[in-house]
Amino acid sequence: MDKTVFYIQTGSVEPDYNLALEEYILTHRTAGSYLLLWQNDNAIILGQNQNMAAEIDPLFVRAHQIRVVRRSTGGGAVYHDLGNLNYSFITDWDVCGEDVGQSFVLPVVRALRELGLAAEGSGRNDILVEEKKVSGTAQRICGSRILHHGTLLFDSDLDVLSCALKTDPEKFQTKNIRSVRSRVANIRQMLKSDMDLDSFRDHMLRSLTRGQYVPQSLSARELEAVEQIRADKYGNPAWNRGREGHYTLCNRRRWSGGSVEFCAAVDGGLMTEVAFFGDFLSARPLDELVQALRGCPFLPGAVEAVFKRQPINEYFGAVSMAQVMETIFG
Repeated sequence: MDKTVFYIQTGSVEPDYNLALEEYILTHRTAGSYLLLWQNDNAIILGQNQNMAAEIDPLFVRAHQIRVVRRSTGGGAVYHDLGNLNYSFITDWDVCGEDVGQSFVLPVVRALRELGLAAEGSGRNDILVEEKKVSGTAQRICGSRILHHGTLLFDSDLDVLSCALKTDPEKFQTKNIRSVRSRVANIRQMLKSDMDLDSFRDHMLRSLTRGQYVPQSLSARELEAVEQIRADKYGNPAWNRGREGHYTLCNRRRWSGGSVEFCAAVDGGLMTEVAFFGDFLSARPLDELVQALRGCPFLPGAVEAVFKRQPINEYFGAVSMAQVMETIFG
């Protein structure tokens, strides 16, 4: 990047806002090099081409009020919380050399090594420390400009990360991209001398810019444009559901009230075919329930809303609504 870097703070921990601001800088600040260091509170950020249903545990995500937002770059799903620091480089892509990805990865590796960490770039622009993944990156070219952004797991809740992204990939048959999950670790655990996240952010800012940065902010008119991008795109459920192609799934669970098997075909995020099987003691045919679920979004809230309008105990006997929901989504 250029020697002088413009540094912008987002002033937010909302994922849809931060992604909108990042996109505004990419598409409207078309000269100079920019660095953003930012955080999101409790969010899963999906890659542009990913199938939401194949990437998250929807019941866990809903129970823990984790936002799910789709970004405009490729790659895999990542979990963000306030123990994670994100960075974004935005500059002219033709000044990056032949290996565009490494031209951004290497400065981050250098910054981590300055803290005494044995950091190295690996695979598709991941960054490892002691063979554990601490950063994943992605990028997007827009005209003559490039956005390269990544995560830095500093002190995140890795248990929540694991549960939020936990799913059984064998139950999906789809052409959509699935994440390749690596062993992950927090940077803070591997530091020789402890520091908090604010100190870590300050170090990364100084190192990534070599101390040559100029703080900038957006005008009131620019901030209005960011809010419009947020409303139209990253805050829009249709964008976040994404271009969900056709896939099928079949889940089976045994409960004390009987076994339940749920099978569905999903197209564009909507269930087009639905079937239940099992030895549960049904008091009425499931035809009305199945018909009500056809065309329903494959989302816990939408399915639960359908269930609440139906006599579920007459359909599934001693198997509760919560157990049926866990069969479908768990």
